[in-house]
Amino acid sequence: MRNLLKKNYKKLTEIFFKFLYGNISIDNSKNSKLISKIKVRNKFFKKKNYFIYSITNGSVFTDNTENVAAISNNKLHVESSFQHGNSEIISAKNNSVLRKGLTNFQKKYHGNVLSLVQGASTENYFHWLMDILPKIRIFTSKYSINKIDYLYVGSLTSSQEESLKFLGIKKKQIIKSKIYKHINAKKLFFVTHPWYFKGKFHDQSHNLPRWQIIWIKETFLKFKKKFKISKNIYIDRSESKFSHCQIINHLELNKYLKKKKFKIVKLASQSFAKQIYMFWNANCIIGAHGAALTNLVFSKPKTKVIELKPFRHPGKNYQRISKVNNLHYYSIESQKKYLKNKNGDIFVDLKKLDKKINL
Repeated sequence: MRNLLKKNYKKLTEIFFKFLYGNISIDNSKNSKLISKIKVRNKFFKKKNYFIYSITNGSVFTDNTENVAAISNNKLHVESSFQHGNSEIISAKNNSVLRKGLTNFQKKYHGNVLSLVQGASTENYFHWLMDILPKIRIFTSKYSINKIDYLYVGSLTSSQEESLKFLGIKKKQIIKSKIYKHINAKKLFFVTHPWYFKGKFHDQSHNLPRWQIIWIKETFLKFKKKFKISKNIYIDRSESKFSHCQIINHLELNKYLKKKKFKIVKLASQSFAKQIYMFWNANCIIGAHGAALTNLVFSKPKTKVIELKPFRHPGKNYQRISKVNNLHYYSIESQKKYLKNKNGDIFVDLKKLDKKINL
């Protein structure tokens, strides 16, 4: 009975908002008059071609999970919208607004808004540093950041807010999609993704552009906050809200690492500035595959990195960051028998780890 009521309420909500805002259809025209498109290409981005899109009196809607819709005159603009399903980019014809409509009240802003929403991944630390912030760099290659009155983002952690502060963005300029899923602005700006254009994320993660890894390091390294910390650190991800890539024998591992004089750290409670310093200061970093290792962008050349990975995990993003940053990268893969799901948990072979540490 409860499920039936919930289903009927959802359907009535969709009908109400379709009456309020109308149906949404795809803008299939090759040269749309609804949106302005500027090509971005300069030496800093090497051979990468990016685009900045702008819509006058446009709207953006996100479900905060898999869909972002850029809309003008009830037309969905394909190139500046985003759809993600089954861990891969899917066609704009699958964007949820085409079926359900704009299922939230619209909040109007009288100014210029740069949209950085990207579904649920906006809240992930890796995607924040490697997807979202580089879009600001692409935008500022053509426009001053002062042209923007507001940034439209997801639900931010304190370290994410800190990173925006370092870029000169004030709190009053931040619009959170967790509060407003549907906004309208005098002018909306969108930027193409820096590196992820098709297929599954893990299959593309080895393509992280060199320019953005270098830009993140050069932009934020000066904000590092010095504090007393060991030069050998182990990143404990047991407090992560994501259940994957957890260490099965974590008690045994922690005991071993303490004997080896490693400092066991949990990054969620650390400020962005302290995380920068921690990775810059370290000589050896050990951690399970996870977003915290994105901080390898701040590590000094020749830093030893040991990534603990699930069985046959396809992700090569931290290997790529290590390569660009001239780090000494190693990985230890868990055995197949410990694979519990498609993401996998990790059993760490301490003998293998000991060999890597002593190399």
